[in-house]
This record gives sequence, C-alpha cells and structure tokens, in this order.
Amino acid sequence: MKLLIIILFSLIQLNAQQTTMVPEYYKSDETFSDSLFSIIKELELDKNFDVGEDGIEQISFAVIDLNGEKPVLGGVNFENFIYPASVYKMYVAAEVLHQVSDGEHSLYESFIVKSPNDVDLSKQIESDPRPLLKDGDTVTVNYLLDLMITRSDNSAANCLIDLAARTRINEMMHKYGWQGSEVTRKFLKRKFEDEGYAEIKGTETCALHAADFMYRIETNQLINPWVSMQIKALLGRQLDKSKIAQGLPGDAMYYHKTGWWSYWTNDVGIVDDGKSKYIISCFIPVEEENVLPKFKVLSSKVYELIKSRLQD
Repeated sequence: MKLLIIILFSLIQLNAQQTTMVPEYYKSDETFSDSLFSIIKELELDKNFDVGEDGIEQISFAVIDLNGEKPVLGGVNFENFIYPASVYKMYVAAEVLHQVSDGEHSLYESFIVKSPNDVDLSKQIESDPRPLLKDGDTVTVNYLLDLMITRSDNSAANCLIDLAARTRINEMMHKYGWQGSEVTRKFLKRKFEDEGYAEIKGTETCALHAADFMYRIETNQLINPWVSMQIKALLGRQLDKSKIAQGLPGDAMYYHKTGWWSYWTNDVGIVDDGKSKYIISCFIPVEEENVLPKFKVLSSKVYELIKSRLQD
C-alpha cells in the first residue's frame, strides 16, 4: 500500500508538469507579460539560481489584472513547479473549510494536538502573543485555521492536514485542474511522517495554480461563496508583511499567504486599493534575507504597472 501511494503521487505530479494548461477564462496579453518580464529582468530575477543539492531553479511568477471585463494573465515561468514552503497551507485551509461547509466538522469543535505534529520551537511572528502548540493542547478548528494562516504555524498545519486528510485535499486540487500541486508532506521530518508519505516527493506548486486559487477566492468560486469568503478573511489577517506587502501603499488591502524556507521565498495574494485590483503570485528561489529588498521593488513596480494599465 505504501509503495502504491508513492507511485501514484509520482505519476500524478509527472503528468501534471507536462500538461499544465492556462484556463480559458483568462485573457493573454503579450504586452503585459513583456512589461512584467522587464521588471523581473531589471531585478536580475530572470536567471537560473543554484539551490544547493536541489540543483538549478527558476522563478515562478504570475500576475492577474482584474480591472477589465475579463481577467488578464501575465508573468514569467508561471507554469514552473517550485517548492512553495508555507504557501501550500492555503490549500489545506480550503479543504478544511470545505468539510466544515459540508457539516463534517465545525469551526468550534475541539481538536487535541498530538506529537509529532507539535514541531514548532519558535514563532514565525515573534510579536504574536499566542503560545506555541504542544502535545495535549485542546483547541478549536477555527483557532488552528487562524494560527496556520496568519502566523504560518507549522504545528497547526500538521494538525489540519490530519483533520482534512491529504487524499481529500488533493481531490479538491484535482477538481480545479491543479494537478502537480498536491499536498504530499506535512511540516515535519520524514522519519515522523505517516505510513506511505515518508519517501514521497516533496510538495510543489506553480505561480499559475496559486494565482488561480486566489482568483477563485476573489470571485467566490472556491468550493462555494462561504468557503471563499472565509479563507479570504483569514488571508486578510496575515501577520507577515515583509514581502509583497512592503511595496504597497498604506491604503491598499492585501489578502495573502507567504512562505519561506532555505532557498525559497514566496508570497501570493490579492491586492485591492478600492480603485484597482490584481493578483500577484511570486515564488523566488533565493534566500529570504537576500531577496526581501527586491520583493519591495517588485511589488511597487507591479502596482504602478497595474495603475498605468487603468489609464490606457
């Protein structure tokens, strides 16, 4: 059974990377993509990056302009699959909320934290007053969801992956054509993984899938309007403002999920300043400390590009 699961996931991911397609509801605009590429090139993010033992990697970047009659998609390598780090916690949240919507669970039901899921030794956001989860703690599903998204808590994510079940999460992913972005791993060492997952390929996603996920949230098409609005509310309370958020004006609302680990620094979200609206999905294979200044410039330049398109 263990071998069957591993083979199945490997085949799904291989096939997905060969057949990823842009949904027909997006409009392509070569000029828009050229402008986005110019920004990426100016920031020297258009090259191959050495990510240690994982080899050579490239950026995966997408922007969806939501200001016209039809959403316009542009980007650079947006079909490139890459390690998402904590960004994939938003996929977990979607299926948990799906099951709550269907009555299988309640936001206010109790959940007991059990080892080895309690992996965090420090907080992702030090200023957050909520304590680290530990073995034996009893909390609500709603508390875990908020902790997983707003503070990017790994222990909460592990608990919710167990609650939702990876097979169910991935059924939801396949429903929307996001093959290749399956949730394969929890946020813990492989030796503590469940049977069938210790040797499986790590989770990957691409900027296109992550952006499309946000588009469905914005249009209330992720599962149903209730799920879409619930997850958007969670994303709006994100505590990590160190990436795309730092390049936005103070009056712009940003609903997003960030992620970082080792060579990977990522941010995906919906920008809305009341006059313009767009989705930005950015996965950069560069260490966080080295790329954060570029995130600020990238964000600012994309914001100005969207504003200029409104004036055309």
